[in-house]
Amino acid sequence: MSAPAPWQIRGLQIDSPVILAPMAAYTDLPFRRLCRQMGAGLVYTELTSVDGLVRDSAATWHLLATDSAERPVAAHLYGHDPETFARAAAMVEARGGFDLIDINAGCPVPKVVRRGAGAGLLKEPERLYAVVRAVRAAVALPVTVKTRIGMSEHGAPILEIARAIEEAGADALALHARFTSARHAGPADWDRIAEVKRALHIPVIGNGGIRTPEEAVARLRESGADAVMIGRGALGNPWLFDGCAAALRGDSWTPPTFEDRRAVALEHLHGLVRLARDEVAFRKRSRARFDPETAAARRFRGHLIHYFLGFRGVKEMKRRLNDVRSPADIAELIAALGAALISECDAANPGPDLPMPAS
Repeated sequence: MSAPAPWQIRGLQIDSPVILAPMAAYTDLPFRRLCRQMGAGLVYTELTSVDGLVRDSAATWHLLATDSAERPVAAHLYGHDPETFARAAAMVEARGGFDLIDINAGCPVPKVVRRGAGAGLLKEPERLYAVVRAVRAAVALPVTVKTRIGMSEHGAPILEIARAIEEAGADALALHARFTSARHAGPADWDRIAEVKRALHIPVIGNGGIRTPEEAVARLRESGADAVMIGRGALGNPWLFDGCAAALRGDSWTPPTFEDRRAVALEHLHGLVRLARDEVAFRKRSRARFDPETAAARRFRGHLIHYFLGFRGVKEMKRRLNDVRSPADIAELIAALGAALISECDAANPGPDLPMPAS
């Protein structure tokens, strides 16, 4: 399969059909920026509450910290009330820096669903359509929706919901190919995505279960989707987007070495430190429990293991995570893993036998 031409969402040019999915606590600005550098066509912010935005919560607005290096970027919003959604979307557009507004109707986290937000909107399709219509009327930016193929296999038909989302004014639909009840377990049903793609006139983005460049290319070809979205497969692995670009061109691709991973992990960590410092300046008064360096190191713990999955010694790194208090602690853990790998290689390759020195 040759690399396709750039595709569009309502006039927004996107240069790759492989994009980064929104993930709470993971798709922070430094990680999104790395994924764009590695070839992701579009990136999404973390899940951001529309209620927090309209209350002008500094912590909520900080989730939408952005810069030009990551564009195009989507502001990924969740909530329940159409009017609040519209107000928040208009505020985000007015602040600038974003290329589209994305409505979350797929988050399966129980506390979100119980509030009627995220995948909870699938229980009330009329409310979901009202949210889309309200946001579409409030902003000039493209408006998209990310949802799932249903609450469960016995729920409302996804085709009916997808057609109504399009009719309500959405400019694209991202569809996770699992039911809400399955969360992230079990196989992804890409046949449902192909079915929705055939039925809609707006772009359809498929999501679910992609972890390799070969899988990305296969899902694009089999489903006919305009793009594929990668979530957990990209954690600690922004190089995956570069691999997907190579696979789309039919080129070979070399996965990152340990030193590649070390360098990018530390770049990500230092980006989080800068972001944490900005947060202190952004707030009218700081209520942070930790200084910026400690806050960044603690946040990075979730990313760290993903960067080094598969390396011998990661279990020991994971065991020591609770002791992390600073970026220096992170660097020390990575250095210890590297030293263990070198020691292991030396033991496996002791070199030629040399004569003992004369006494």
